[in-house]
Amino acid sequence: MKSVLVTDDAAFMRLQLKDILGKIGLEVIGEATNGQEAVEKYKELQPDLVTMDITMPEMNGVEALQAIKQLDEDANVVMCSAMGQQAMVVEAIKAGAKDFIVKPFTAERIEAALQKFL
Repeated sequence: MKSVLVTDDAAFMRLQLKDILGKIGLEVIGEATNGQEAVEKYKELQPDLVTMDITMPEMNGVEALQAIKQLDEDANVVMCSAMGQQAMVVEAIKAGAKDFIVKPFTAERIEAALQKFL
């Protein structure tokens, strides 16, 4: 079973993601509420995949992605963004994000985005 670190500053988003990820056969092994925490948890847990919100306090998702990629250039990070964040999504893809999911999520879209890692 593949392991996932879920990163989002909104508790209900983490809950929603955990629910969907569990249903498609992934194990959520950790949660982070900001980019700084995501980098620390990545080092500690070494998950197979990270879902990363873009807009968060302390360190945003793109900065956290860059920091994780410095630790592990093979890291699989999928960005989660609200509508209207296209510029940040492009920046994230350039920085090495594997894909992105636009909020509000559907289970089908998440499964489609993550299929290549499963």
